[in-house]
Amino acid sequence: MKKTLIRLAGLGALAGVLIFAQNAARNPAGPAARRGHSIQRMVNYLNLTPDQQAQAKQIMAGARMESAPLRQQMKQNREALASAIKSGNDAQIDQITKAEAPVMAQMAAIRAHAFEKIYATLTPEQKAKADTMRQHFHGGRRG
Repeated sequence: MKKTLIRLAGLGALAGVLIFAQNAARNPAGPAARRGHSIQRMVNYLNLTPDQQAQAKQIMAGARMESAPLRQQMKQNREALASAIKSGNDAQIDQITKAEAPVMAQMAAIRAHAFEKIYATLTPEQKAKADTMRQHFHGGRRG
């Protein structure tokens, strides 16, 4: 019986390590690399000129600076939520999740305004292509 439990624990640990390794292999560099990758995909898909690329980078950098306090607030909320979950504090969980909604809305607005500014720099052909960009990039994932 003891050997069976030890084997099961060992298999569970091995499975956990394999899952972690698989996720790390898929996403080795973290959020900054993903952000850069998605911007590069947009640049390539829309065939942006060097001037448009520079403008897009400047717009996105401004949006990152504007959203920095919000990202910090979201981080603090995640940490507080984890603590509230561990302590079983239902009232605090409700309070934190309600406070998170306006922060997430502000982040979405900043992102939308940044893409609005980038969209304004596009040619009519690029705008037509941009209108199908979300379907092109996410079409295989949903449906």
